[in-house]
Amino acid sequence: MTYVTEHREVLLAAAAGTAGVAGSYLVTGWSPSFVVRPVDQAIVNLTPGPIVTVAIETVGDAGHLIHVAMAFAAVVGLFGAIALAGLRLSAHADRPLVGAAAAGAGTWLLAAGLTGLSTQALGAALSAAVVVGIGGLPASSPAPDSASGDDAPVPEGPTGAVDAVRRRTLGVVVGALGFVVATVVGRRSIGADDEALADAPRSEGAAARLGELEAASLAVESDDLHGMVSPIGEFYNVDIAEFDPRVAATEWSLTFTGETDGDRTVDFDELIDRPVEHRAVTLRCVGEDLNGRKLDNAVWTGTPIRPLLESVDPQGDCNCAMLRGEDGYYVQFPVDVLAEGFLAWGMNGTELPPSHGHPVRVLIPGHWGETNVKWLSEIELLNVEEDGYWEERGWEGTGEVKTVAKLWDEGITERGDGRIELAGHAYAGTRGIERVEVSTDGGDSWTDAALSDSLPDADVWHQWRHVFDPDGTHEVVVRAVDGEGTRQIRESTDPSPTGSAGWVRRTVG
Repeated sequence: MTYVTEHREVLLAAAAGTAGVAGSYLVTGWSPSFVVRPVDQAIVNLTPGPIVTVAIETVGDAGHLIHVAMAFAAVVGLFGAIALAGLRLSAHADRPLVGAAAAGAGTWLLAAGLTGLSTQALGAALSAAVVVGIGGLPASSPAPDSASGDDAPVPEGPTGAVDAVRRRTLGVVVGALGFVVATVVGRRSIGADDEALADAPRSEGAAARLGELEAASLAVESDDLHGMVSPIGEFYNVDIAEFDPRVAATEWSLTFTGETDGDRTVDFDELIDRPVEHRAVTLRCVGEDLNGRKLDNAVWTGTPIRPLLESVDPQGDCNCAMLRGEDGYYVQFPVDVLAEGFLAWGMNGTELPPSHGHPVRVLIPGHWGETNVKWLSEIELLNVEEDGYWEERGWEGTGEVKTVAKLWDEGITERGDGRIELAGHAYAGTRGIERVEVSTDGGDSWTDAALSDSLPDADVWHQWRHVFDPDGTHEVVVRAVDGEGTRQIRESTDPSPTGSAGWVRRTVG
């Protein structure tokens, strides 16, 4: 019976730990208040740079799933250890409520300590306590007879006792898992806020810009290939952690610190009272593969940052700035580069979605997407350069974005007349795109593709399109020439440390 008891306690403790995490999620949802979030953040911060790079290059987006799974396992394990102590206390004292109370108190203390939120921590504490309380009931308690309704004793002998233990344990575990499933189903799915914003009415100025981009789009056969604007719900998203900060516009402020004439804080109302612009800006992720999907374009509503920088009067030899976000992310720029930037509070005519930096993010023209800090809270002016988050981990992503022409699966379409249409996007930051060249014979000959109309925006992608008559299998190669006449380099490079490069090649036919 000792062997059975020990394994029963471990199983019940695991169920209690899982229920505790589910209880926290029931109260907080997928938010920074969720008890898993601080552990996930600690794992992200403590993971060495080389391991981060290997994860990005080998598993890509799954890297986020790995570290959040580790965080879940860690919190379930911690809650489970507390629950195990509570179960053993119940057995020792022969009083299940004592063990349940101890487990609940311990879980509450841990959850409150991790999140700093005492009230929300009750969700985890109560859920774990219930499992420990029911699981700690004596296995020999009388059970109602299903036929007569009378109480029937647990069968006598070792086999009957073991069966009773197993039935009770199984019932508690199944009940805990049912609670977990009901909690997950009952909460809103991740990204629901973004989807709601995508359907919200658009502002008049942004709507006009969106119409302008729509008019500049190429007509292509594929319905799945984005035009000149990426829908909010399909715009790529990369963050250092899994849980986005939640900052209300009424509580947001941006503080300028460091080498200035004096600290200055700007709140949201003051920011949106400044001159408003609606800019088309394209973002590309430094960590994506050459023909990866982390390239998108949107119309962003905001205000230029230069007047604000000038208003704080940078002092002495101040030539760089460190930008910090509410998620703990930070990146450094030369001040003259930052001065060309843009503080955005809107996206595609709606309020900036939480996953894209609500209420305010920065956009730096022509630079990799990871430099555009979300949930912006501080700009520190410096006279000595310092490494940013990714530079400390071996990347050099604050440079200008590299030229690329993309050809994704949805850009390859067989037309009704038997010809094949190739279509995609090309991007070179503020250098612009002069032309896109397409080869259908592996690079022996080249043809200029049709391009979408030019826009007044400096930092925006182009669509390209080419139609040809297939003759068997073709090795298609695409490359772009930027607005300065420089062709996209041929040699392939890995994303680390300065972003991927090379010609995109696809076998078609």
